[in-house]
Amino acid sequence: MKYYNARTLFLFWVLHFLLTSTLMAQNYERVDATIEMYPKQFNSVEELSAFITRDFSTEEEKVRAIYTWLIHNVSYEPDEYKNFNFNFKNYRERNQKEEKTRQRVIKKTVKEGIAVCEGYAMVFERLCELQGISNYLVRGDVKTHFHDIGRPFKKIHMWNVAFIDGNPFLFDPTWGAGKYRDRFIKDPSYFYYKTPPKLFGKTHYPHQQEDTFLSHKFTKESFANMPLIINEELELEALLLQQQGVIASALEGGVIPFRIKSKEVQSVKYSFGKEKSTVPFTYKSGILSFEIPITLGQENLLIYFDDAPALGYKLK
Repeated sequence: MKYYNARTLFLFWVLHFLLTSTLMAQNYERVDATIEMYPKQFNSVEELSAFITRDFSTEEEKVRAIYTWLIHNVSYEPDEYKNFNFNFKNYRERNQKEEKTRQRVIKKTVKEGIAVCEGYAMVFERLCELQGISNYLVRGDVKTHFHDIGRPFKKIHMWNVAFIDGNPFLFDPTWGAGKYRDRFIKDPSYFYYKTPPKLFGKTHYPHQQEDTFLSHKFTKESFANMPLIINEELELEALLLQQQGVIASALEGGVIPFRIKSKEVQSVKYSFGKEKSTVPFTYKSGILSFEIPITLGQENLLIYFDDAPALGYKLK
């Protein structure tokens, strides 16, 4: 029997991780390149599923293909919400109408390339079903604007959980497709593909707490009261001070102190909705520290790292 010292085992796992990561990246490139050659629309979701069955074999490849096709070929269109308005006399009729609505939304999404979050999520769900991949829909709340800070929980968004090789992962193809600012801005992103829960939970909270996939207790109230954490790399636990989204403007000394676990930045700025101002900061042992001078009468505070929005607070 051979025995290996700790250094040898460590080097083995490092090499294994690097090799696995490299192979996964190469595999993603092949999947994404294949999806680029797919039609932009399909007559049915079954037709799209047949392409995926033909070209991919593993669960990882198939889920990647599903997400990639959606974020590149479906545009967000809020007028589609009218497809969800219907009346019913009893629960049986409601369930029948809901299933018909689901089928209609899925077909329209793949055929016309427009949807709201339900369309993205339902197509993702149905394609996973057709590929034999365990998955389910999640309804919940999202946090995107200053007015979302402190308000009651609402079920206003839908996303997905899919199991790859027995492990659950979080997906939001709607947010992965782009942004809506009076119009849809196409901006495909893989940030919402298998997003780590500590990053996903900054902006999404499910109706059922267990669907956060967080080890610590993170409640609807905690989500509602937290600030806007806009910087993608900041995790939920990054804020060592100012963890609440509403800050009293009448502070002793007239400044708001911040300590944040972050990567090193080149500049820290802030604004109250007007011009940005620069503040001095220190960075030591992974902790970014700075103070922002506050004046009465302000409503919102936006903090920038390297000129990119990072954190948002309401002032009272």
